[in-house]
Amino acid sequence: MKKRSKLLPGILIITIFFSSCSSLSPTQVYQTLPTLTKSKLLKQAEATEMVETNKCTYLSKNRYFVAPIGFTPNDDLKNGARGIDEWVELDGGNSYVLKNFKWVTVDDQGSTQLHIDFDTLKCN
Repeated sequence: MKKRSKLLPGILIITIFFSSCSSLSPTQVYQTLPTLTKSKLLKQAEATEMVETNKCTYLSKNRYFVAPIGFTPNDDLKNGARGIDEWVELDGGNSYVLKNFKWVTVDDQGSTQLHIDFDTLKCN
């Protein structure tokens, strides 16, 4: 009995820890994502201005990528960054605009998966 009672608090702490970090804040995503991609993250206003001045061209709008589930939210973001870079490269671009992202619950245990909406661009 004593072993079981000692294990329970540890399991509870681990469960609370993983439940509390099932996603990242918008600020955390916008600060971290550019460090994980080879492509350049542009803000929407910046992209609009660069397209209007012929410094960039949209290659594909409304790309949607579901990142493979990682062990942590940061792993999810790394997987999402790889997906963004793959699409940017496939489109022949070098930049992207992050339009939206969300962690979607995918099972009864509370596992989440990162969904990303973005546009790809080619910039000079």
